[in-house]
Amino acid sequence: MKRLLFIVLFSLLACAGAPTQAQDAPHLSFWQPADTLHKTRFWLCAGGGSALYGAVSIGLYNAWYKGYELTAFHLFDDWGEWRHMDKAGHLFTAHMESTLAFKGALWTGINRRTAMWTGFGVGMLLQSTVEVMDGFSAKWGFSLSDMGFNLLGSSLFLAQEAAWHEQRILMKTSYTEPRHASEPIYSTDGQLVTTLYARARELYGISYPERFLKGYNGLTVWASVNPTSFWPKPNRPVFLPQWLNIAVGYGAENLYGGFDNQWQSNGATFRADPLRYPRYSQFYLSLDVDFTRIPTRSYFLKTVFNVINWIKVPAPTIEYNTIGNFRVHPVMW
Repeated sequence: MKRLLFIVLFSLLACAGAPTQAQDAPHLSFWQPADTLHKTRFWLCAGGGSALYGAVSIGLYNAWYKGYELTAFHLFDDWGEWRHMDKAGHLFTAHMESTLAFKGALWTGINRRTAMWTGFGVGMLLQSTVEVMDGFSAKWGFSLSDMGFNLLGSSLFLAQEAAWHEQRILMKTSYTEPRHASEPIYSTDGQLVTTLYARARELYGISYPERFLKGYNGLTVWASVNPTSFWPKPNRPVFLPQWLNIAVGYGAENLYGGFDNQWQSNGATFRADPLRYPRYSQFYLSLDVDFTRIPTRSYFLKTVFNVINWIKVPAPTIEYNTIGNFRVHPVMW
């Protein structure tokens, strides 16, 4: 999930579109989007975003890739890894980056069509940067399937903005702390011992932010759909709040390796029993909130709602998984 390091750039990189008008509004609230191009905002974002993009790219290379062997640019087929949780992450991240970049571009006063293409371009730029770096690393490689889901995520934003001038289908994420078994797992030669709890900490990190970003056993990626937006306004049901969404989610369980639950540690091979810890997928149906549809006149609150709208809210949830179980969660996040 290295690509998530670029999420912080969305508001600063949102201004790459070309100006069509040049006018500063002297009494414009800081949080209020400009009606016409605000030169100060535009150049602040364009210059600051370019500088920050370069700095983060260099920092990412030195922190992540420099310690590994580099090679000629090459492809890598990772389609079967992590039961496609990484692909769902690419879809979610690209859509979120494009949406937030679009909102940032509107804040500078760029016209809506230019802002739309700016959002699409920023999402693809951020995701492609990481993929190209992967392509020169001997440990990884450029993944066509990853790029496909990057394109799908940014295109989902673009298509909705072009067709409806709004995002009726949002990509969101949530994280529920999983329980990792602490019973001993012996190496294949019987000399060393570990646990799935230790393996999870090694893979997904120790701190909560680390686990939230890359803990595949606890992550869920959601498509959150707003029903009222598909009804013509005169016929919209009054009993259905305009901010209420229906969310369909995807998750996975018992992932302790990319393709299977066998791994190397301290020169030994460990394997989790596939009967006790089967790898399986989870499908969810739940309720959600589109924060941007909550009525408010505060531009500050509107900004906050835009920024947090990628987070799925806790709600009652129905689960079906590929080992044949149905579960009802009174409240799930």
